[in-house]
Amino acid sequence: MSIPAFGLGTFRLQDQVVIDSVSQALALGYRAIDTAQIYENEAAVGQAIAESGIKREELFITTKIWIANLAQGKLIPSLQESLQKLKTDYVDLTLIHWPSPNDEVPVAEFMLELVKAKALGLTRQIGVSNFTIDLMQQAIAAVGAESIATNQIELSPLLQNRKVVEFAQEHGIAITSYMTLAYGKALEEPMIHAIAKKHAATPAQVILSWAMQLGYSVIPSSTKANNLASNLLAQELQLSAEDMALIATLDRGERLVSPDGLAPKWD
Repeated sequence: MSIPAFGLGTFRLQDQVVIDSVSQALALGYRAIDTAQIYENEAAVGQAIAESGIKREELFITTKIWIANLAQGKLIPSLQESLQKLKTDYVDLTLIHWPSPNDEVPVAEFMLELVKAKALGLTRQIGVSNFTIDLMQQAIAAVGAESIATNQIELSPLLQNRKVVEFAQEHGIAITSYMTLAYGKALEEPMIHAIAKKHAATPAQVILSWAMQLGYSVIPSSTKANNLASNLLAQELQLSAEDMALIATLDRGERLVSPDGLAPKWD
C-alpha cells in the first residue's frame, strides 16, 4: 500500500469551518484527508465525509495519536474513539503525532501498540510524525522499517530537511510534507514567483509540485474553494530540472513548528 501523493490537511480548522473545507474538497475530487486527535475536529471531519456520500473505500483517512494517548492501554482505546468520531470502522493510516516528551513512553512501546492496532484492523497502515533520525532508528528497531509507511515532517522550500529525508528514503519510509508552503512565507519568494510566471501557474502550485516531484506526499489546507481547486491542479504541473535545482537553493533551515516541551532535538 502507498500513501496518496496529494491530500487535504485540516490543522487549525474546526467546527463548521472544517466541515465546509472537507465538503468542498471532496466535491472537487480530493480523496485523502489528514486529521489528528489534538485538532479536535475528527467528529466534524467524520460528519463531512458521511454527508459527502462517497464510498469509504474511495477515501484515504489519516489520523494521529496525541502524546497523552501513547502508552500501552491508552493508544488503542484512543484510536477506537477516533474511529467513532470519524464514523468509520478503520483509518487508512495512523501516525504517532509527536514522540513522547523526555521519552516518558518509550518508542518501542507505542510502536508495538500501533502494530497491534493494525492487527486488530483499526488501521491499514502505521507511521510516525516529527521523528528525527534517532527516533526513526528506534522505531525501526522496534517494528522494522517495512512496518512504517511514512514520517510526516515539516518540509518546505525554506526547510528541506535533507538528512531526515535521506535516512527515511534509504529505509523505504515515505515522506509526507506538512507546512509545505511555510505558512505562506515560501509563496513570497521572488524565485518561486518567477517559476510560477514561466509556467502560468500559482506560487502554491509550484511549491506543491516541487514536493511531489521529489516523491513527497503533500497535505495543504484551505478554507477557500478556489484555493482548494487551484492546489489540486499542482498534480498536473511538471517542473523542469532547472526549476527544481533553483528551488533547492532556497533551503535555509527555517523551521516554523518547534513547540517547547514537545519538539525533539532536531537533526
